[in-house]
Amino acid sequence: MLTYTPPLFRPPSEAKSLILQVTLGCSWNKCSFCEMYTTKQFQPRNFDNIKKDIEQAQSEWPSPDKIFLADGDALVLSKNKLLPILELLHAKFPKVKQISSYATPQNVLKKSDQDLADIHAAGLNMLYYGVESGDNVILNKIQKGVDAQGVCDGIIKARGAGFKISTTNLLGIAGKKYTKQHALNTAKILSQANPEYISFLMIMFPLGDERFLNAFGNDYEALDQLELIQELRNTLANLEVKDSEIRANHASNYLPIKALFPKDKVATLAVIDDVLNNPDPSKLRPEFLRGL
Repeated sequence: MLTYTPPLFRPPSEAKSLILQVTLGCSWNKCSFCEMYTTKQFQPRNFDNIKKDIEQAQSEWPSPDKIFLADGDALVLSKNKLLPILELLHAKFPKVKQISSYATPQNVLKKSDQDLADIHAAGLNMLYYGVESGDNVILNKIQKGVDAQGVCDGIIKARGAGFKISTTNLLGIAGKKYTKQHALNTAKILSQANPEYISFLMIMFPLGDERFLNAFGNDYEALDQLELIQELRNTLANLEVKDSEIRANHASNYLPIKALFPKDKVATLAVIDDVLNNPDPSKLRPEFLRGL
């Protein structure tokens, strides 16, 4: 049976995927809102150990549809390290339809166009990409390590190499003071980059908010339930994309939404407006479900 070095995380849509740890932890690991890998020291895994895991996985699960490369940002590995892993995966799992990983903007921007194209050609075809915010004030406060243009450029660069991109965008991370500029500027860079999938999660601090507040500063005031939904509405209203799937159906979201923009934009905004104009708890996900 495959064993993992905990903690182990994966995107919600990878729940039924074969998960292969090719790194431990996150190479950046400074984002103040994220506690996922703060207990781990980042390190790439040895290829021989990865090979053993792949061979073990083949015996236990010979034909997965999808494979997710963990931990925090497998794309930090060089082309020379990724290609043998991808080649072995396709040799052992010839019917696999998708191989994906998390990616930071820094991972993408540091690689050449040719290296990204070669990695994509070898079979890594989906990247889960942390946007968080398109506002420079917020990106600085949360210690993202890159500005809004860099976030945008990374999406465009990865898409140019052939990758499908699923972005993570955080509602509530800007607090009340910065909510409008956070929504507007996030919509601005997403519109410019036009990723295939745009996912919204509402900020949560299961281990407490001390680390986040120490980085953000004393001007953070959390949004309430309806303010979070209003921030989503403000972002979506300013979003001008073509054929992007909008997902706000993560367990953290009070109002689950899944739509295709621009086709469903008017109808989606109408659903949100109905909640904002006629608040009714029965229309929203119960609080206890947000932690599931």
